[in-house]
Amino acid sequence: MQIDLRTVSITPLRQTYNHIAERLGADKPASRYIEGTMDVQANANFHYRPTWDPQHELFDPRRTRIVMQDWYALKDPRQLYYGTYTQARARMQETAEADFEFVESRGLAERFDDAARRTALDFYVPLRHVAWGANMNGAYQCAYGYGTAITQPCLYAGMDQLGIAQYLTRLGLLLGNQGDLEAGKHAWLNAPAWQGLRRLVEDTWVLKDWFELFVAQNVVQDGVLFGLAYKEVDQAISEKAGPTVSMLTRFQAEWFQDASKWVDAVIKAAASESADNQALLSQWYGQWRARVQEALAPVAQLALGEQGAQALERAAAAVDARMVKAGLTLSV
Repeated sequence: MQIDLRTVSITPLRQTYNHIAERLGADKPASRYIEGTMDVQANANFHYRPTWDPQHELFDPRRTRIVMQDWYALKDPRQLYYGTYTQARARMQETAEADFEFVESRGLAERFDDAARRTALDFYVPLRHVAWGANMNGAYQCAYGYGTAITQPCLYAGMDQLGIAQYLTRLGLLLGNQGDLEAGKHAWLNAPAWQGLRRLVEDTWVLKDWFELFVAQNVVQDGVLFGLAYKEVDQAISEKAGPTVSMLTRFQAEWFQDASKWVDAVIKAAASESADNQALLSQWYGQWRARVQEALAPVAQLALGEQGAQALERAAAAVDARMVKAGLTLSV
């Protein structure tokens, strides 16, 4: 008996969903990011306006002063949707777990320089409270933002900050003990050096305009703080006592580089939409940059002494350069 095997090509009736084809201008294959992001935002058939905010619909683009013709122009250049996001973070987590295990199994924490240990504990442990505040802000941006292209990465960033808070807690337990976590909490609540930053974090919680919160949190606070904490302070500690702290904060450093690509793309798209957007974003940036730099000044001095002011200036200047490239006009 003879069997003939033949290849049959099956042409699909359509390449993507109708609303995606309308966006692309043709019925052609689209990435899973596009199909899982574009035009997902609910915009009709709401039951009633929120009783706690009757001026707005439940999902309303007027909750921010920024105006966009198409909110889906604020796409994530990383093209993260739930599947790719969880895969990317799982890889980063595997690396972080390996770093923590290496430091613990080789006894690097026990042999770490005592002065550098004290600096790391006094500086990094209170920052877990800052990260928890950032988690709250990411959730707010997702809840009140408009358009899945911007709300879904805001939620991802918020959850990443929760993970960062947990890694900072583990750093405190590995280099110190439970008492150091309590001391970090006490410093956050009472130490004069931390009160400016604490007030800044708490003030961001009551911002109503979610896009201003995006600028305050994701652009300015994260930009300057991560540059200071995971570049300037990390480098100073490494020069004195080796790369142990660098290994324990590797997740934060790599996450910041990844998140900055998305943050810069959002600001660039929003600023290029109109002159009004560009002026408003520049105004917000100038206001929050001044506040963040003022709040971080005593924290930088706590970690770096007399070199703290210059390190903070370098961290802020790096964010300035990013925002100029994104199209903002700086008046700082």
